[in-house]
Amino acid sequence: MGEVVLSAENICKSYNNGSGELIVLNNFKLNVHRNEIISIMGQSGSGKSTAMNILSTLDKPDSGVVKIDGINVNNLNEMSLSKLRNQDIGFVFQFHHLLPEFNALENVLIPTWIMKKENMEAEALNLFSVLGLSERIDHFPNQLSGGERSRVALIRGIINRPKILFADEPTGNLDEKNAIKLIDLLVEINRDFKQAIVLTTHNPDVASIGHRRYRLEKGALNNIS
Repeated sequence: MGEVVLSAENICKSYNNGSGELIVLNNFKLNVHRNEIISIMGQSGSGKSTAMNILSTLDKPDSGVVKIDGINVNNLNEMSLSKLRNQDIGFVFQFHHLLPEFNALENVLIPTWIMKKENMEAEALNLFSVLGLSERIDHFPNQLSGGERSRVALIRGIINRPKILFADEPTGNLDEKNAIKLIDLLVEINRDFKQAIVLTTHNPDVASIGHRRYRLEKGALNNIS
């Protein structure tokens, strides 16, 4: 199955909701291997986004250990964590988060600028071609359709060839036609680039692309396939 690129052991996370402690994750465990897609399903409020934020280093657990490519992220200072996040982790969000003042190509290249990677425009243009967006590189986000914005965000998420791509409800803001296109693209990226992907969804059809599928219930993952 390949090496483990992400491991989470005994992750616990709770919040004070004003009337007491709300336990969101309770001894949450997950290993992700290179080349595989992991699908996590769950009802609204089940903790899917909290789990994704912790797995992708955007939030810290109350206890437990998250390792990216064998590195315990708990031991990293903010500068090292930012470097790891930009170099080894890709993100695709439901609402894209494209910067309105930059065109599509510039939005995609931002992670490479942060890493001071040179001569990445050709790589970006190749990905635009692969995803059928060659005619949109000079367009700004408000000039793109929802499906096009999703594809631009996907290119941005993989431009640095991260070890793992996180997709949090990636089809939640798309119509059925564009949702199918995006899911097909995730499958192609996993296959062609050997890209590890963790995605959350409430849609069983979207979850079905996972090599392993889980349901998040009572703070822990239950295998459903």
